[in-house]
Amino acid sequence: MPSKTINYILFHTDVCHLCELASDLLLQTGVLFISQDICDDESLAEQYGMRIPVLKQINTNKELNWPFDIDTLKQFLGV
Repeated sequence: MPSKTINYILFHTDVCHLCELASDLLLQTGVLFISQDICDDESLAEQYGMRIPVLKQINTNKELNWPFDIDTLKQFLGV
């Protein structure tokens, strides 16, 4: 059985309710992703601090900024 590849990063903070909503939407799609708390990295905090949650496709560097719904998310993911 082939292993699934993680192709997405969800940039977030632990105290962000919008980030929780974005994570819940991602879980609904079944796509594997990494959660990256931007507070752990000063450069990420500077880059994403005003935009989180942000979903980044690792291979292409394309980003999906909040707000997004399940349909927009699925279109971005190609599922």
